[in-house]
Amino acid sequence: MPERIDRELTDEERADLERILSDQAAFAEMIEELSGSSRRRRQNAAHLVALVAEAEPSALADHIPQLLDALERPEAQTRWEILDACSILVPDHAREIGAAFGPAEEALFDEVSAPLRLAAFRLLITWGSTERRRSEKVWPILDEAIQCYHGDLEYRDMLALLYTFATGKIDGRVAGELAGRLEFDAENGKGAYLRSRSSEIYQMLVKRFKLENPQKRARHVSKDDLEDDDEE
Repeated sequence: MPERIDRELTDEERADLERILSDQAAFAEMIEELSGSSRRRRQNAAHLVALVAEAEPSALADHIPQLLDALERPEAQTRWEILDACSILVPDHAREIGAAFGPAEEALFDEVSAPLRLAAFRLLITWGSTERRRSEKVWPILDEAIQCYHGDLEYRDMLALLYTFATGKIDGRVAGELAGRLEFDAENGKGAYLRSRSSEIYQMLVKRFKLENPQKRARHVSKDDLEDDDEE
C-alpha cells in the first residue's frame, strides 16, 4: 500500500473536493488547467488532483497521461502535488506510473524544494516496492538520496518511507544493500528516532531475507569520475 499523505482538509478544500467529484465539467476543467498557461491555476489544479487522489483515486484512472504531462511543469508545487497523486495510483496503475520515473528522479535532486524532493522519494519508494525488478531500478537513486539528505529535516520522513520499501516486494540484493546502508545508524545514529527507526528496518531486513553481514552498495566509479580525478 502506498504511504498516505497525512492531510487535514480545510472547509474550503472539502467544498472544492465535493464540487469536483460531483460536477463533470469542473472535473474536466481541473484536468485541463494542469497544462494551462497560468502558473497559479496549474498549482491550484494540481492541489485539487492530489485531494481527489486521496478521496477517490479511481476517478483519475483515465487521466494518468495528463498527470504525467504535468510533471514537466517548471513550478515545484505542481510537480509535488502530482507526484503525491501518482504515488496513490501506483497499486492499481504501476505500469503506467512507471513513466514518471524520469521526472521523479530529476525532482528528487531538486536543489530548492524539500516538499518536491520528498514527494519524488515517496513515488520511487512506492513504485519500487511493487516488484523486484522495479526495486532494482530505483535503489541506486534512493541510495544516493539517503546519502545526500541524511542530515536534512526531510530525512526523518524519508526514513519512514524506507520502512514501506523494506516491507515491499524488493530484490534480495537490494534488501542487503539497504540493510548495509542503515547498519551504522541502527547502532550509532544520533537521536532516538534515527537510531530506533533505522534499527527497526535493519532488523526486519536481516530476519526477512536471512542476511549475514549485509554490505552497503558499492560506489560505481564512472569514466567521467576517473577523468575528473586525473585532472586534479
